[in-house]
Amino acid sequence: MDAVKRALDRISVEQIKLELLGTAYNSSSTFLGKLDPRTLLVWYLFFAIVPWFVYNRTILLGMFILMVITTVLSRVSPYILFILCFGLISQIGWLFLLSLFFGGGIESLLPMLTLTLKLSVISLASITVFSSLDPERLSDGLSSLGVPDMFAFSLSYGYRILPTLLEEFHQILLSFRLRGQRPLKHGWLYCRTAVYYLRIVVLVFYPLMLNTAKRSRTTIEALETRGFSYALNNPKVKKLKLSYLLMKWSDWLFLSGSCLYITLLFWLGYLHPNLLY
Repeated sequence: MDAVKRALDRISVEQIKLELLGTAYNSSSTFLGKLDPRTLLVWYLFFAIVPWFVYNRTILLGMFILMVITTVLSRVSPYILFILCFGLISQIGWLFLLSLFFGGGIESLLPMLTLTLKLSVISLASITVFSSLDPERLSDGLSSLGVPDMFAFSLSYGYRILPTLLEEFHQILLSFRLRGQRPLKHGWLYCRTAVYYLRIVVLVFYPLMLNTAKRSRTTIEALETRGFSYALNNPKVKKLKLSYLLMKWSDWLFLSGSCLYITLLFWLGYLHPNLLY
């Protein structure tokens, strides 16, 4: 419990907010962040769909290795990787316990491994792309690929406002802690303290939604003052906005290298379909 307490003391809302800001706005310094957003979105579209239809564990393992390399290149926040690993481990854990409860054995881990590889590939691809694109480039990339402009802007706005919402959550949480009193004794396995903080988190939800609704009206008025609706429906404005997008040699090399790797991977998977037992 002392080790868990020391680990939790290192995690704060302020630190998580800084990590989110670094993930959302510090993407241009990485190799993948310098690529055209359309390149990353097309690349992500393949790795977000194809793994669901692949059951060859050799191919899935090769995709997983590629995703690990791209994740390292995109300098993903350790907090995000920790949440991903915790989710995957907890998922396969309770599925294995459930299979044991219904009479299964150790052999049930093999299909779970296949599912875990699929989820890992898709999750790491998502983390890689969204860590390499800032909100503005993400919106422009989606708009240039034919996605409705309103949807592209909404996704970008939600991505951009996430650190602000976390800051608002932190302020309201601190106000509840100042007006309340934490348990004098932690209880068995810190159960009293955990219940106290869970109750505060639930109470924070309502003023957070109210403040968000109030802020949305101000945001709409500011956007309309700057001519958002006119620019959204004007082809000339859209063309001017997307004029900076350009496919460079690095984009074509990245896509060509990925296609070559996937081709060799499928060929290897065809020769050795059961590399993982």
